[in-house]
Amino acid sequence: MRGRSMMLAMAAFAGLALTAASAYGEDRPRRVLVCEDVNRSNTPGLAVGAVAGGVMGNAIAGRGNRTAGTVFGAGLGGMAGHAISNNQPRDRVCRYEYQYL
Repeated sequence: MRGRSMMLAMAAFAGLALTAASAYGEDRPRRVLVCEDVNRSNTPGLAVGAVAGGVMGNAIAGRGNRTAGTVFGAGLGGMAGHAISNNQPRDRVCRYEYQYL
């Protein structure tokens, strides 16, 4: 009988301790690390690719087709520059925030 009353007392004490701990934890803010990916602009890659492609297209094109070669090279170079800048890793920005959990 004494063991049973001791078990009941321990269970009651544990229940009170849990209630007090959860009530105390809800009132306090917790410091949480929050990270976000930041998108970069693809415009510089597109512009550099278009200029380089235009110059190469002009140099490669035949004597009477320099304008068409420049336009075609600029289009291909712009697409290539855009694709390359898209595949670059994104910047990751992290900061600490205080949150109520």
